[in-house]
Amino acid sequence: MNIKKIVFMALGCACLGLGTVGVFLPILPTTPFYLLTVFFFANSSQKLHDWFLSTKLYQKHLDSFVKKRGMLRSTKISVICTVTLLMGFGIFMMARKGIWIPCVILAVVWLAHILYFTLRVKTIPAK
Repeated sequence: MNIKKIVFMALGCACLGLGTVGVFLPILPTTPFYLLTVFFFANSSQKLHDWFLSTKLYQKHLDSFVKKRGMLRSTKISVICTVTLLMGFGIFMMARKGIWIPCVILAVVWLAHILYFTLRVKTIPAK
């Protein structure tokens, strides 16, 4: 096995780990890390690539996005609610201490998430 494949395999595993953490912590974006995982595994090992495409994580978070360039309404609502709760908690905690500039920055990031998921990501009808 050459060094390029080993590096791609290691990067794929790292992106898989970060993407999986992102499933539970919306601060980390799941989809980009999983897309990178697919890329790195495809360029390092066909077995790893095939395995990842068959996992429930890929099926749930990326399959519809990759094939149809969109998400189910329930997935979008779940992402938006989780992001809103976590960022809202952060804004609340900082506002309690009078830290206003980071509150504004976090509010702008939250608004960008909402606009992206509502206006840019296509909603796929449920099956």
